[in-house]
Amino acid sequence: MSIRARLLVLVLVTAVLVVVAAVVTLRAADRAAERERARPGEPAAQAGEVTLRQSQRLLFRNLAWGPQRDHVSSVPLTTPAGPRTSAPRDCLRFHAAAGTGICLRATGGVIPGHEAVLLDARLRPVRTFPVPGMPTRARVSPSGRLVAWTVFVSGDSYAGSAFSTRTAVYDSRTGTLRPDLEKFAVIKDGRRHRAADHNFWGVTFAADDNRFYATLATRGRTYLVEGDLGRRTLRTLRENVECPSLSPDGTRVAFKKRVPGASASTPWRLYVLDLRTGRETTLAERRSVDDQALWLNGRTLLYALPGDFGADLWSVPADGGGAPRMIVKSGTSPAVVP
Repeated sequence: MSIRARLLVLVLVTAVLVVVAAVVTLRAADRAAERERARPGEPAAQAGEVTLRQSQRLLFRNLAWGPQRDHVSSVPLTTPAGPRTSAPRDCLRFHAAAGTGICLRATGGVIPGHEAVLLDARLRPVRTFPVPGMPTRARVSPSGRLVAWTVFVSGDSYAGSAFSTRTAVYDSRTGTLRPDLEKFAVIKDGRRHRAADHNFWGVTFAADDNRFYATLATRGRTYLVEGDLGRRTLRTLRENVECPSLSPDGTRVAFKKRVPGASASTPWRLYVLDLRTGRETTLAERRSVDDQALWLNGRTLLYALPGDFGADLWSVPADGGGAPRMIVKSGTSPAVVP
């Protein structure tokens, strides 16, 4: 090939690359503009101060389209459907208690990733931890001392069997990070249980900042496990329990359970387990809930269901009565500031 022909090819390739870059840039700009525009029927969200010291507030990840999408937002507990105030803190998963917050977020850069960000009462970063996968669960203990998060290391859904998780627990008082619950000893039927396929998720803490509950998956089954941070042990309590959430008084666990005959993609229903008697209560929500429910108080549970703009927050009585009720449109990952 002559030098002239080579130069012509180089010019043509360069022109194609310029056109491709321009198209990509324009599409990105269109997506950004779309993100900035609110859509009909969505709740109003305005930038403002959000702290963990404001009482009687419900905090959550705002999913309403516009400049505040994905930001931590706040509404009064008495009027959760009203206008929301949003902080400049974007999260994929969020939770908070007693002045401590945890935000699981995406990171920018040439190679995208994710991180767990510990927040103070003014939602300012205190410490950041890189995480090895897509965020899926986050919890803070009632005292604000302990923080847990779960990420998908591979796979992106609990509905199937081809996934792997990593769950970490951080002690904000001592600065101790336990990066993987798989390092804990599992006790099943009174004996040490060893398996290469142990996966854990959905940590929920007791008030003593030592005991906690979580889900263990192994050999195609799931179990409710009771954890002891001091002893680094996990003891199985009950089969077919996922995403436990301990009640404020520590006597009950809300959870999702696979039910016979349900679709493989929507297999769960919500239940409440009495830890003393072992009695299960079926809740009035009949749709499949792929979420770790949160206790709004000792009588009511909050959880996310798919919605028009991502997800909506619903509530249902914990005693099996009543009916589900949407309380926050375009929101997920709630936290209650009493």
